[in-house]
Amino acid sequence: MKRTLLTLMAMAAMSATALAAEIKPALVYGTGGKFDKSFNEAAHAGAEQFKAEAGVEYRDFEPTSDTQGEQAIRNFASRGYNPVVAVSFAWTSAMEKVAAEFPDTKFVIVDAVVDLPNVRSVVYNEEQGSYLVGLLAGMASETGKVGFVGGMDIPLIRKFGCGYVQGVKAANPDAQVFQNMVGTTGAAWNDPVRAGELTKNQIDQGADVVYAAAGASGLGVLQTAADNGKLGIGVDSNQNHLHPGKVLTSMVKRVDLAVYNAFKDTQGDAFTAGVQALGVEQDGVTYAVDDNNKDLITPEMTAAVEKAKADIVAGTVKVHDYMSDNSCPN
Repeated sequence: MKRTLLTLMAMAAMSATALAAEIKPALVYGTGGKFDKSFNEAAHAGAEQFKAEAGVEYRDFEPTSDTQGEQAIRNFASRGYNPVVAVSFAWTSAMEKVAAEFPDTKFVIVDAVVDLPNVRSVVYNEEQGSYLVGLLAGMASETGKVGFVGGMDIPLIRKFGCGYVQGVKAANPDAQVFQNMVGTTGAAWNDPVRAGELTKNQIDQGADVVYAAAGASGLGVLQTAADNGKLGIGVDSNQNHLHPGKVLTSMVKRVDLAVYNAFKDTQGDAFTAGVQALGVEQDGVTYAVDDNNKDLITPEMTAAVEKAKADIVAGTVKVHDYMSDNSCPN
């Protein structure tokens, strides 16, 4: 009886090992580095959470150029990795090519839509999260002037800026919003010096709150705001801790969920293709409050932003989506 029990236990352990071995996850970041304390780092956090819970290793790659992204996605797929997750709109064309070449491999792309039967496309309602932090910026500003520094000048980042403006104006219709972009190429995600210069220029014009939607470049925004006694707003990951008391809040975009769910769903044979849109209602985007910024958020601000969240979910507040209409209401 004891021998039979041990045999059953051994077989169960072997089955569990076999199940874990069936998944070989891989992750390709956007340019800007794994530890950008923003978008890529959120993706890394999701992969690490899955690894900690499931005990399954994963491979990842940090491209430094647009060509390296496609090479990495194809390399992982050809070596049997499954799923292969690519986090960046920059890998859209690469995903279209490689996913078609490997129809039995499951792929996930974040921030873009690829219409193939083996691809899950995860997109976010960034305009909704940006509206929330814009509302807080408008309420916190003492000058009635705030700023926005985006990374690469693309519709996706304009989407952040547009939602931000709408939120600021909801708090103060007479507010002035300065907007600048770091650049027009992938290098714009990793140029904190240039982002800091743009921030200083906005501060010199009177901005006392500046929102960064610029990947690793955003670190220069937050640093410059703090150095000049102004408030920054972080993005993607919770960046409140980078300058305690000087970051008003962060627009958290749950890229970690996209990566974690991709790995977990594949392991559990529950992977589905198609488009997944994550907004305020799905807790895909939100604002961050913790010990680092709680003294900056008044009860009135909390009440206003929570009401805005409820109104967005109810549909009584509609935040303009720049991606569907390339205009931004003032």
